Parts: sequence; C-alpha cells; structure tokens
Amino acid sequence: MSGLDQLMAMRDGLLPPAPIAETLGMVNFDGEHGSISVELDPELRHYNPLGTVHGGVISTLLDTAAGCSVHSTLAAGEGYTSLDLTVKFLRPATVDSGRLRAVGTVIQRGRRTALAEAQLFDGAGKLVAHATSSCMIFS
Repeated sequence: MSGLDQLMAMRDGLLPPAPIAETLGMVNFDGEHGSISVELDPELRHYNPLGTVHGGVISTLLDTAAGCSVHSTLAAGEGYTSLDLTVKFLRPATVDSGRLRAVGTVIQRGRRTALAEAQLFDGAGKLVAHATSSCMIFS
C-alpha cells in the first residue's frame, strides 16, 4: 500500500490507528496526498502543573500532522523517520480553547529527505503553535 492508502485505511477503520492516537484521544484524522490533519479535545489529563495543555501534547499533535503529511507521500515499500522537530508555542491551550486542530503540509519532498510544517489552531481558529520537521525517507 502507498503511505496515503495506509493512512486512509486507518481513518476508515480497516487498519488499527497508531497507539499514540488512542493514548491521547486524537480524533478526525484525515487528509490527502501531502497534507494531513488531526484533532484533539483538550482534557484535564493533558495538563501540565501550570494548568494548560502540556507542551509535549501540543508537540505530539504537530509531529503527527507533519510526519503523517510526509507519510502520505510514500510509495509502497518506502518508510520514513523524523530527523527533527522545531516547535514554536504562541499561546496556551486549555479545555476552554475548544477542539484543537493540527494541519500538516509537506513543503518539499525529495528522494531521501522531506521538509514539512504543521500548524495547531484552537476552536476559534487562532494559531496556538507552529512546527517544522525534517524527515529521512528510506526503502
């Protein structure tokens, strides 16, 4: 299967979702070639000691959207791994922020590497965080 076919099979329940999606409560995983989105309703279990959604949860959403956008470009037999993830936190998220939506997009896809970005929006459409990720592609 191509990477996009794998991801859409997960979306449609034909393949099991990634365990991290179940652990955090990610929902509405969807997309197309080169762009993937995922959502999460913030809960108290996602909080840090300061009373906001933990940066690791935000980073995981951004990493999922960026990485899976690269995954969606893979041919059958190809794989990938993240080389780095750079996150900029712009505003806090809480249960009052509404559903968070991460949208990942491939910026450049080469034979051996890919560059992707992801943006995380709150329920009002405000940008909460932004990330860039480099991925290594292998067969």
